[in-house]
Amino acid sequence: MLVVFCESVAMPCCHDSCCPNSVSPSTGHDARRWHRALWIALIVNGGFFLTEIVAGVMAGSASLQADALDFFGDTANYAISLTVTGMALAWRSRAALLKGATMIAFAVWVLGNTLWHAWSGTLPHAETMGLIGGLALLANGGVALMLYRFRSGDANMRSVWICSRNDAIGNLAVLLAALGVFGTGTGWPDIIVAFIMGGLGLHGGTQIVRHAIAETTNAGTELAA
Repeated sequence: MLVVFCESVAMPCCHDSCCPNSVSPSTGHDARRWHRALWIALIVNGGFFLTEIVAGVMAGSASLQADALDFFGDTANYAISLTVTGMALAWRSRAALLKGATMIAFAVWVLGNTLWHAWSGTLPHAETMGLIGGLALLANGGVALMLYRFRSGDANMRSVWICSRNDAIGNLAVLLAALGVFGTGTGWPDIIVAFIMGGLGLHGGTQIVRHAIAETTNAGTELAA
């Protein structure tokens, strides 16, 4: 749920007519690869959600809890993507719209939870943060590499790639927060990273929603014509 880089910012809707390299999951070998990749991503994210939410609560880490909720949101996102695979572009765009809205909702929760930790003066356990963050980085890095070939597809496929890539960046941020907590003996590095994750989550969700709305509008126009 982190920052969306240049390929997802202010980009026009990308259909096969204007982006010949886009991958469509509707038929053929690419559809099977897309389906398999989504299942792997769903299992990995679901497992790490359970791991990080328990570790985050035990360690008192706002950034780990933010990352855990990110894993939960992505698990739901992958499940939605599996449901709409092979459907018309309009339905895939609606799924992307739902996923973007989910990202925004989780970002708001992360910001609120982080404020509570800042108010309470929580001192997280740096060693737990580092261990779990490192394992999550390896898992998310692998998923992001697996989904890299789908990054130029429709809004639904782009949203899956963006979520996976941003999760890996989030894991790296948790590791940096763990180093900061260990070095300073305070919880502020954890708080700062969690705030950044929440803020960038709002940005990423907004970009997905905008792209999905544009695709849905275009799909409706094509049907009307």
